[in-house]
Amino acid sequence: MYREAGMMLGLDPEIRAALGAVPLPDPEDGPGHSDALGIRAALEPLYRALFERVPAPPDVDVSEHGAASADGTRVPLRLYRRRGFPSTGLVVYLHGGGMIAGGVDLYDPLMRVYAAASGVPVLAVEYRLAPEHPYPAGVEDAYAAIVWAAKHADELGADLGRIAVAGDCGGAGIVAGAVLLGRDRGGPTLAGQALIQPMLDDRTVTADPLLGRESIWTHRDNRAAWAAVLGRPIDEEPGHTAPYAAPARAGDVAGLPPTYLEIAGLDVVRDEALAFGARLARVGTPVELHLHPGAPHAFDLLAPDAAVSQRAMEDRIRFFSGF
Repeated sequence: MYREAGMMLGLDPEIRAALGAVPLPDPEDGPGHSDALGIRAALEPLYRALFERVPAPPDVDVSEHGAASADGTRVPLRLYRRRGFPSTGLVVYLHGGGMIAGGVDLYDPLMRVYAAASGVPVLAVEYRLAPEHPYPAGVEDAYAAIVWAAKHADELGADLGRIAVAGDCGGAGIVAGAVLLGRDRGGPTLAGQALIQPMLDDRTVTADPLLGRESIWTHRDNRAAWAAVLGRPIDEEPGHTAPYAAPARAGDVAGLPPTYLEIAGLDVVRDEALAFGARLARVGTPVELHLHPGAPHAFDLLAPDAAVSQRAMEDRIRFFSGF
C-alpha cells in the first residue's frame, strides 16, 4: 500500500486515486529492499504490469544492432523508427530500474510510444546491470552506444548533428555519467540530454520525513542500488566515488549539452536532481526544468491518465521532437 507523505507534501489527488488500483509492495515488508537482487525481484513484476498498460503503436519498425563496449562486451541495441517518417535525428535511450533492474524488452512499449509520437528514432540500450556488472560497465556500455550511433548515423538515416541521449531513473544517471565521460574523452557532440527523474548521487541514503514512507523507490532501495553499482557499502570511502558513476560528484559540469530535466516532487532523488540542474544553469548550459509537485517516482507509469502524467509525457515528446 502506498504511504502518503506528510501534510506539507501531499500526493496529487489524481495520482492518489490511481494508486488504489496498483499492487505496490509495502516498503516495510521483508528483505526485498535491502539488497539489489531482492529489489530487482520485487520491481520487475510490478514494472511489467505497468508497462503492459502502455498501448504500443503499430506503426513502428524495429531492428536489432550491437556495439562493442570498452572491454569488448557486445551491447545489444534496438532501434525504433516510425514507419514512413522522414529521416531526422536520433535519441539514444537508457531504461530505468535503479541501474540494477529493467531492460529493453520491459521498456519496449514506451520506446514505441516515444518513436511514434515524436517521429524521431529511438535507440534503446541493453546496458549491463549491477550487481553482476558494477561500475564502470553500465556507463561504458552507454558511451559505446553513443559512439556507435554517431559512427552509423548515415546508415541509420540520422543527422549526425542531431543525436541526443535520454534516460529515466538509474538510466538517466548513466546518461549523465556517459555524457561527462564523452566530454572528457572528446567523444561525439550531442544535441541534448533528457534526464527523467534521474538518480545521480550515491549520498542520497537518509530518509526525508517530508516524503513520508515512499512507495516504488525508497531510500533503502537507493542505498542498496548504489552499493551494488559501486561494488562496496556506500558508507565506505564517501569522498572517492567516481563522477562518471555518480554525476552529482562531478567537480566541473561545464561543456554539457542542453538539458531537459524532469523531477517528481515526492521523489527520493528530487533534491540531487534540482541541485544538478542548478549547477548546469550556473555554467551556462540551457536547462529546461520541470518539477511536478505531488508526484512520486515513476508517477507517469503509476497514474498514466493523471493530468500531471499527461503533461510530463507531452513535454518529453516535445523535447525529443526537436532532434
